[in-house]
Amino acid sequence: MSLIEIQQQLQQVFHGDEVSVSGDLKHAQVRVISEQFSGLRPVQKQQLVYAAGLGEAISSGVIHAVQLQTLTPAEWLQAQKFNSSI
Repeated sequence: MSLIEIQQQLQQVFHGDEVSVSGDLKHAQVRVISEQFSGLRPVQKQQLVYAAGLGEAISSGVIHAVQLQTLTPAEWLQAQKFNSSI
């Protein structure tokens, strides 16, 4: 399984949302920006992404380590405003 295949798998679940998978299979960075995360705690957001296929990639050893960012579109916009003010 490649990072592209993992991204495609996540995009099937988060259809129409922003899904970004980068890095390599040793240390991957995954960002999902979705309205599906509205009202959820951070751990619940992560659980959705893991259930969408990321958990399988980690447990099977395809990905060794992952940095996961799960945001709603409003949270992403706020983060961008904060980063641009620094």
